[in-house]
Amino acid sequence: MTKVFSFHLMPYLDADIEGYNQNKYDSAWVTYPNKHYDPVKGHQYYNEFLEQLEYADRMGFDAVCVNEHHQNSYGNMPSPNIMAAMLARSTKGKIAILGNATSLHSLPQRVAEEIAMLDVVTGGDRIICGLVRGIGAEYFNFRNVNPNESKDRFYEAHDLILKAWYEDGPIEFHGEYFDVPFLNAWPRPISKQIPIFLPSTGSRDTVKFAARHKYPYIVTVSSLPTIKKIYDDYREQANRFGYTAVQSQLGLNHKIYVAETDAKAWEEFEEHIRFWYKYQINFKGYQAFPPGYIGAEARQFAMEALVNDNIADMSPQEMFDKGYVTVGSPETVKQRLTELQKETGVGVINAFMQIGNMPHWKAMKNIDLFSRYVLKDIQKLGDDTELEQGDTLAGKNKEEVALYY
Repeated sequence: MTKVFSFHLMPYLDADIEGYNQNKYDSAWVTYPNKHYDPVKGHQYYNEFLEQLEYADRMGFDAVCVNEHHQNSYGNMPSPNIMAAMLARSTKGKIAILGNATSLHSLPQRVAEEIAMLDVVTGGDRIICGLVRGIGAEYFNFRNVNPNESKDRFYEAHDLILKAWYEDGPIEFHGEYFDVPFLNAWPRPISKQIPIFLPSTGSRDTVKFAARHKYPYIVTVSSLPTIKKIYDDYREQANRFGYTAVQSQLGLNHKIYVAETDAKAWEEFEEHIRFWYKYQINFKGYQAFPPGYIGAEARQFAMEALVNDNIADMSPQEMFDKGYVTVGSPETVKQRLTELQKETGVGVINAFMQIGNMPHWKAMKNIDLFSRYVLKDIQKLGDDTELEQGDTLAGKNKEEVALYY
């Protein structure tokens, strides 16, 4: 079966568009002056966003999703675990934190503790733990972290978190980046195994790491040809590790909008997707790829995936055809998502039900129409095979561990 999550960035809806058009700012990230943030409006937006996720939960989405970003107008969740805690008591279904940027944390055991807290509060089997390195721009916000070390810090934090959850403490953890003489996490999770998801733009190293551990891999922003390429890579890596990948391991962030007709949907949606691409996801090349953050091969792949298509200037039809968005009447959206699932084998769709500067009423309308007329049919697509996630690498020597990375 195909799982459909309601994914939210919790953006700041008002930008100084005139200032952008006059080239006053490099980007919506890192350097965009925080004088443009109105906390009174922020109060309104946070509560509207939570209401949207709570409504999606009630309407039958398989999970609601939050994530982590810092110092930008694109995503106002510097602590996704706080948002997850708010949702823990107001929702009944799964909560996916996609994800904690562990490479930026000086104390990854705190991530382990907070996820365990959420797991205990919710009674187990409701929390999905996404782990990410953080995009390049985050390393300008956290200058104490060398981008060149971010991937190795990510791997090491992953191992520390799993040990904190599943090994009896106190134990010692002595890594290259994290040294914990007494790793003794309280509380411990109820869940026998907290699911781990890995969102990324398509780095081959991250794909390999996800396939090695049988973690679902979530493609964040890509065209349809790139999505297929990434999924094929995941399947190939899975074969090398001795198993066949299934659809529940293949995920996708996807922007969806439903209205009464195709024309009405684009009329209501177009300004918001252009706002998102032109202003909110606008960061300069030096912010996207700080020195050492990715290698030459990964940089080329990312540039091909994200830069060659000038999405902000595409026609609506081109955005639709290339797989960046699914917009239209319930029947159009249902047909397109059915084709997408069959063509790619995707098993987890993280649906952006709010995007850019979309107001609350449109997001709620989108959730309502999608859940009433599309959701259940999409959830029936494909098979329901699940694979148990991989081991913790505990007890393996350095050479054995290196093979997995």
